[in-house]
Amino acid sequence: MTWVLILNGPNLNLLGTRKPETYGRTTLADVEKMCREEAGKLRLEVTFRQSNHEGRLIDWIHECGAAVKAGESIGAVFNPGAFTHTSVALHDAVEGASVPLIELHISNVHQREEFRHHSYISPVARGIIVGFGVAGYVLALHGLHQLARAG
Repeated sequence: MTWVLILNGPNLNLLGTRKPETYGRTTLADVEKMCREEAGKLRLEVTFRQSNHEGRLIDWIHECGAAVKAGESIGAVFNPGAFTHTSVALHDAVEGASVPLIELHISNVHQREEFRHHSYISPVARGIIVGFGVAGYVLALHGLHQLARAG
């Protein structure tokens, strides 16, 4: 079965307890369950990962790129967290591995601090979803699935 990578960056392991007024009370385990259920409806398997370490995220992006080339994966949904605003290396990994990717943010980053308005990931993303809370993961899954079907 074809799979999709759901990738989460730094501090997302704290989802549900960190700034619940911004990110809500849903935990990352809850998000994983929601993604697996929704992906199942789309006949996709989920590889769900989170790391606070940039290099580990890059390794997983490279693995996903190889799987896309092999026809085993449709790409990734990526919530890069604060690395969105700082990581040229993640930008280069997505671009270099040719991963079809939907960039996702739980909060509307454009309503927050100015330093959060710039993304190094957006220029290499196929689409961007911001501000829908954790429901954005489901929207991103559907978006990536539609892009893959369109070829």
